[in-house]
Order: sequence, then C-alpha cells, then structure tokens
Amino acid sequence: MRYKKLGGSGLLVSEICLGTMTFGGRGFWNAIGNLDQSVADGIVARALDAGVNFIDTADVYSEGLSEEVTGKAIANSGRQRSDVILATKVFGATGEGPNDRGATRGHIMDGVKASLKRLGTDYVDLYQIHGLDQNTPIEETMRALEDLVRQGHVRYIGVSNWSAWTIMKALGIAEKHGWTRLSTLQAYYTIAGRDIEREIAPLLAEEKLGLMVWSPLAGGLLSGKYDRDGKGPEGARRANFDFPPVDKERAFSCIDGMRKVGEKHGVSVARIALAWLLHQPAVMSVIIGAKTNEQLDDNLAATEVKLSLEELAVLNEISALPPEYPGWMIQRQNAAQYTPGVIKQD
Repeated sequence: MRYKKLGGSGLLVSEICLGTMTFGGRGFWNAIGNLDQSVADGIVARALDAGVNFIDTADVYSEGLSEEVTGKAIANSGRQRSDVILATKVFGATGEGPNDRGATRGHIMDGVKASLKRLGTDYVDLYQIHGLDQNTPIEETMRALEDLVRQGHVRYIGVSNWSAWTIMKALGIAEKHGWTRLSTLQAYYTIAGRDIEREIAPLLAEEKLGLMVWSPLAGGLLSGKYDRDGKGPEGARRANFDFPPVDKERAFSCIDGMRKVGEKHGVSVARIALAWLLHQPAVMSVIIGAKTNEQLDDNLAATEVKLSLEELAVLNEISALPPEYPGWMIQRQNAAQYTPGVIKQD
C-alpha cells in the first residue's frame, strides 16, 4: 500500500480509501448495500490489515446507521483511533425540517455533533461538505468549518461535488480571513467519465488539493460483469440503482479495451479500471466499497498492477474526452508558441 499527502498537508493517507456506503442498509440505501455489523467488522479489519488507513462515510448513508456501524467496526478492530484517518460528510437531509439540510452554519454545527456521537469519537480527521449549497453563502460555510477546526472537532476540511469556480472562491475566502483552507475534493472520476480533467483537475494540481475518487467503477458498470444490453449479475447494484449517469456506449468501448489489458496481466476488468485511476497524477485516494471479502481483495490488488506507458496510451485514447471550448482554442493558440517545457523564441 502506498501513502500520499492529504492535499497540501503533511498527513499521510492510503491510496485506497474504504467507503462505507454499503454498511447498514436502512431506507433507500438498502439498494446499494445492507451489510450488518459482523460483516462490516470483517471488511474493516481486512482493509486495515492490508494497509488501508483511510475510511470514508457520511451522515446520510443508511440514515446515519453507516456511521454507527463504521465507528463500532473501527473500535472492534482493536486499532488505536489515531491509526485511522476517518472522514465523514454533511449536507444531505437528516430530518424533515427545512433547516435539516444544506451547508448552513446551523446544519453543519448540528451535523458534526450527531456524527461524532454515532461514530463514537471526539474528532473527525476530515470533515467534508457533501454537496454545493446554492442557497448558502460560501463564506458562511467556510466560517463554520473554521470554527469546528478551532474547537478541535475537525482536523481537516474538504468538499464534494463542487465546481471549479466555487472551490476557488472558497480558497480565496479562506486566504482572505486567514481561515483553514480546503485540503480535499471528493469527486466522481472514472476512465469512462473524465469530465473533471477539463477544469477541476488542473485547479487541484495548482492549489495542492487532494482528490478522493468516489464510484471508481461507475456504480459497478466498469466491473466487466455487465453486457452491452445492460444485463448483469443477479442483485447487482446497477440493476437497482442506475447511477452515476454514464455514456454506456463509450463505457463499453473502455471495458473492451480494459479487458484486453486485463488479459495480459491476468486480472479482472475492475482491477484495471482502478489501476488506471491510481496512475492518474490528480488522484490522492480511490474510494472502494465492498460487500464481500473477495470483492475487497480484488479491489485492493489494483495497487499491485503496473500499467506500461503503452497500455496507458491505449486506454487514454479509447477514453479521451471530446474537444470542448475553450479547451480546444487554448490548446490551438498555445501550440503555435511553445511545446511543453520549451519556450520558442523568435
């Protein structure tokens, strides 16, 4: 297992992060996973034994039950709390009231108290805003997070599913006031969904934010277990919850290419999909969710797959994003002036 810095900080996190969306199974979340405490204990212990030190959950997963199961699983593993980098999120609805959601100061303050209680801990290593609240000023959100850091309830802060300009605005607000800056972004990124490469990935590199990838197999679609007609394994997640949205034709072209690479390495398509992400410079950690130890082991083994430059080139070409303005114009105008690393002089 390799470890990378959490954004611009000195904290080291494993390049594989264990996601806990499959823990609990309460309400709507039953369609994604319903692992009980005993099974979750086994998966958490197995991941920790493999060198994973990073675990991600959220207050909305299984209506809070995922946090409870996660906290108990960490305690049952026998590991010291300081050995685990624990991340959770706030934003989604946790009640019926109009203020039981969003990124307001009120909801954030209420949310962290409830999460700490469910997790059975007195601090969260990484506290993330789970979505972009278009009704709440970013300054209000950032001030609330700053106060949580000062109070010791939270050590690092991040966001999830934010656009590039809103991330930059949050960073500017933090710098203006001398507040804690964002360390991470949690975003969707797969070989079949490379949209963040247009604006977000360059921003992360420039501002030294760490990228946590959610749904690296596109909700299971990139596991290689689905046919082009949509048929998959019985009880498969995509059959019950067709998310995230994916250009299926493009995705299956990627799967065909990954299957050929996988055959050369003697590994699954899923392992190649994860390995491709682990080779991307923007990626800090890839979040994997597992329902069985076998699935967990296969995903963890992606860290051992070394893709050659030729294989990466083939996969990159198959999955390349179509040109989009102003990107194609920027590339055209700059290509006439210099090549990477060499400035042409008249």
